[in-house]
Amino acid sequence: MNPSPFFTIERKKNIGILWLNRPEKRNAMNWPFWRDLPDMVDEINADPKIHAFVIAGKGKSFSTGLDLEEFFQEFKPVVQGELADGREKLYQLILTMQKGINAVYNSKKPSIALVQKHCIGGGLDLVSACDIRYASEDAVFSLRESKVAIVADMGSLQRLPHLIGNAHTRELALTGKDITASEAFQMGLVTKVTKDFDSLLEAGLKTAEEIAENPTIVIRGVKQVLNHGIGKTIDEGLDYVAVWNASMLDSKDFRNAIGGFLERKRPVFNPETRVD
Repeated sequence: MNPSPFFTIERKKNIGILWLNRPEKRNAMNWPFWRDLPDMVDEINADPKIHAFVIAGKGKSFSTGLDLEEFFQEFKPVVQGELADGREKLYQLILTMQKGINAVYNSKKPSIALVQKHCIGGGLDLVSACDIRYASEDAVFSLRESKVAIVADMGSLQRLPHLIGNAHTRELALTGKDITASEAFQMGLVTKVTKDFDSLLEAGLKTAEEIAENPTIVIRGVKQVLNHGIGKTIDEGLDYVAVWNASMLDSKDFRNAIGGFLERKRPVFNPETRVD
């Protein structure tokens, strides 16, 4: 795996930390972000010792979103293509850029976004693809695209309604306004607010460790069942989880759990990939 100029991956026991590592630009998303994110998630997915991962930003901000100046300079001919051929190239570019954030959402491994200071535009797209979101008190969130004449196209408009409801999503998208960490907590965008980044990282790693102690096959199942249920009826969701458990319930970890219950001992899951 070639090193990325935007990302670094740090490993702590069974936890991966995917760092946005462009602090001098407040982690503004230039082309290496969009190009390399799918590969970073693939690397995490391929490592059996990583059971869950955290996404965090180096420096003062999580991310200020798309680096508009650099992006426009690099892709101006594509953005301003006049004929259908040029519009097709822009369409394909947008789909390519969507792949990384989709990879986070579709990863079988749970992800936790840790937001300090700015979480703007593409930053909000990224955290909306994560399973859990925490923030420090100084965090500011904005679905900013409408203020720069863009319809958000990296997933916020599709995922936020399931996280915070249609009304909150419409207000954020139509105004492009900033909201505080407290407001984000009240609407359910984040589920924990901490004093500063140090306590934020500590809280995120603690939750990731709790997840990592559970059977990986069950964690994969929980994510798959939850994601499958979006847009489905309750009956469809119940049938899907019945099929899942009919196929996957009798795992090594399930037998381990039953044995621990009978012996009055706490079971240890994932022994083959556990890092102590």
